[in-house]
Amino acid sequence: MPEPTSSGVAGAAAAYKAIGGAAGAAAGGATLAAVVVMLMTPPRTIREWTVGLISTVVSSICGGAVTVEYFQLHHWAFSTIGLYAMGGVIFACGLPGWAMVRWLFNFIDERRDASIDQVAKDVKELL
Repeated sequence: MPEPTSSGVAGAAAAYKAIGGAAGAAAGGATLAAVVVMLMTPPRTIREWTVGLISTVVSSICGGAVTVEYFQLHHWAFSTIGLYAMGGVIFACGLPGWAMVRWLFNFIDERRDASIDQVAKDVKELL
C-alpha cells in the first residue's frame, strides 16, 4: 500500500497534467478577476451579479487569448513562471469587462422608455 503523502502529490500532479497548465492559468486568472471586480463594485441585484460574473470571465478568457495571440506570448506556456505571467495577463483583461457591461446596462436603463430614434441620437452625441 503506498503512503498517503506520495499518493496525494502524485494525484495533484496528475490533475495538473489533465487540466493543462495553460487552462489552469486561464481559469485562475479569470476567477481572480471576477472576485476582485465583484468586491470592488458590489452588484445591486442577483441578476446583475450573474451578468457581471459571466461578462468578467468571458472578457478574461477572450481578452487574454487575444492579448497572448497579438503579442505572440505562446512561449510563456512552456514554463511555470510563464504560466503565472499568462494568468496575470488574463486577470488584467477581465477587469474592464465588468465595468463596460455595467456602463452599458446603466445607459440602457436610463433610456428604457425612449424611442430607438432618441437612443440613436444619444449614442451619436456620445461618440
